[in-house]
Amino acid sequence: MRRTYLLHWGLPALLLGLAQVAAAQDIPVYPPPAPLDTAGMGRSDSKTFANSQVVGMGPSKGLIVKYERIPGNFSVRSSGVGGVPDYRTDVTKNANMVVKAYAPLLNHPHLKLILGLNYDRQEYQFSQPSTTDQYSLYNNIENKGLSIIGAQLAVIRPVDAAHWYIFRTKTELNGDYNSDELSVTDYLKVTSELIYGWKRSPTFAWGLGVQLGYNLGRQSIYPVIVYNRTFNPRWGVEALFPARVLVRRNLSPTSLLFAGYEVASNNYNIKLRNPFGTPNNPKVTSLELRQIDLKFRLRYEHELLSFLWTGIEAGYRYNYQFNAFDRTNSTRDRIIDSQFGSTPYASLDLFIVPPKKMLQKAERSRK
Repeated sequence: MRRTYLLHWGLPALLLGLAQVAAAQDIPVYPPPAPLDTAGMGRSDSKTFANSQVVGMGPSKGLIVKYERIPGNFSVRSSGVGGVPDYRTDVTKNANMVVKAYAPLLNHPHLKLILGLNYDRQEYQFSQPSTTDQYSLYNNIENKGLSIIGAQLAVIRPVDAAHWYIFRTKTELNGDYNSDELSVTDYLKVTSELIYGWKRSPTFAWGLGVQLGYNLGRQSIYPVIVYNRTFNPRWGVEALFPARVLVRRNLSPTSLLFAGYEVASNNYNIKLRNPFGTPNNPKVTSLELRQIDLKFRLRYEHELLSFLWTGIEAGYRYNYQFNAFDRTNSTRDRIIDSQFGSTPYASLDLFIVPPKKMLQKAERSRK
């Protein structure tokens, strides 16, 4: 009983503080950090390029293609609020395809502008379709999937030899839309973040910041702590606390192993085909779907070619919530309280990095 109480209340309270804090780890820094010198701790050009990255970290990613899949079936338990009935079913398929691309618009020693584009699509299939209007939410998701199309602009500004800051603004269209019914005003989400940091040495950088985003459904401000440190030629930590903490093991100059956790959350707008009534709204036509997952991760990255790497990841996902709120009601009443069953997951991705010849040429030009 006590363990159930802690899982139901203690872990959710923790997740509320973690959910979808900044995603600054996605922002590449050009040029990438120098490779780890296994004979020592390497040299640094931090006097020119003070930034959040340290020696020993993997190369910056220019193009990423990722496919994630949860094997087998897992349960969905939905509890209605305010007269909405309960619902139970199983998810027979949950797959996620992600494509991200980053390109430097400006790459000066003391000012870098990075343009990013992303596309994300989640697909679900359920063992038992809903027969009630209140749970047409699941029919919508199964027929259309959940999509994200986004663009971002990141400003990376080294202030001097030891100080830097990152500002990023991102716009996304999140929801169950098809290409022929996409409306910007119906699905638009905007987030911004600012992080100020210190480069203490070639192996240690940290920073503090804030994000204005949809972590808990409504736009709010959340704290961010960046902590990147390489302790020796083999071990390091890469953290964007509290959203993500990873311990890094440098197996070789072309192979890295990571272990840790990540809080992943999404906020989608859903337009219902069949409206239904609640005590506070006789005609619910649109829902806001909030998903928060805690992932325990083990990840391996390896160089295939000088410009191409692969990443293999496996782990365990705990779903805190998959809740629906009345988007047509200004009070954002919670209508459906859902939770997925915990389950393992696996993913495979390929990513393109700057070729070594290009990095060597950039290194020579800085000397």
